[in-house]
Formats: sequence, structure tokens, C-alpha cells
Amino acid sequence: MSEEKYASDVAFIRALAELLAETELTEIEVARKFSEDDELEVRVSRQTDAAPAIQYAPAPAAAVAPAPAPAAAPAAAAPVSDDPAQHPGAVTSPMVGTVYLQAEPGAPQFSKVGDKVSEGQTLLIIEAMKTMNQIPSPKSGTIKRILVEDGTPVEFGSPLMIIE
Repeated sequence: MSEEKYASDVAFIRALAELLAETELTEIEVARKFSEDDELEVRVSRQTDAAPAIQYAPAPAAAVAPAPAPAAAPAAAAPVSDDPAQHPGAVTSPMVGTVYLQAEPGAPQFSKVGDKVSEGQTLLIIEAMKTMNQIPSPKSGTIKRILVEDGTPVEFGSPLMIIE
């Protein structure tokens, strides 16, 4: 019986690993408790080469930005674009999923750059596990930048928009 349980757990973990490979997710975590004796906690993750590439990409841009020394404004703008998640008006993703800027294909976007939004207003949708999650504005203000494209995957904590 124990080996049968072990085999089914291994099959479950392999199925999760295949799901990870088929999707653009980087991590799946599962906790299952049927009784005190029957527990299963699994975390399947993978590292991607995209994260280090993103971290190294701003470095050449910073090296290029100081070349035009007379233009102080572009040099000041470079640090803001280096890490939008550190901006005080950044709206970050509360989950892993796929971003949709509109309710359905062909519908108008929930919000655009320059739009004034109020606290609680829907900014976009993140689809996670076939569930559409409306992402509300954390504060009132004007949308200065939209940092994601429609239909792209996002990670937890990824910057989505800048609201000032």
C-alpha cells in the first residue's frame, strides 16, 4: 500500500513538472492533507535564464545614458526605468498569471496612459488557473505608464503600472 501511494505521489509530481514545462510558470506549490498520516507538500520550481538577462539589460543602458552629459533629464529618467517596481506609484502583480488589459478581445481597455483612476477601479485582469481576477487600483491618481502588454505572463510582484 505504501509503495502504491508513493507511486501515485511520484506520478502527481511528474504531472506538475510537465505542467510547469508546458506553461510559462516558474513555480507550483501544492499542500494536501487528507488526515494526520496522509500529508503531501510539494513545491516544483525552475530557474529561467530570463531573470539574469533582465538584470543585466539595464547595465548597458546606464552606460549609454551618461554619454550625452548635457542632457540631465534623460540621465534622471534612466534610474526610474531601471526598476519600475521601486517607483512609489508602482502597482505590482498580486499573483502569477497572464495579464489582460481588456475584458475580452475587441473590448476597450480598462485603462490607458493618462487616464484618471479612482481607488478600487479595475485596472486589468490577471488570469490564473482559468480564473479571471480583476486587479483594482490601490489608490486614486493618473496612469503614467503601463509596463505590461496584453496577453503576457507575469510573476508575483511584477510591476504592472505606475500611478501618480
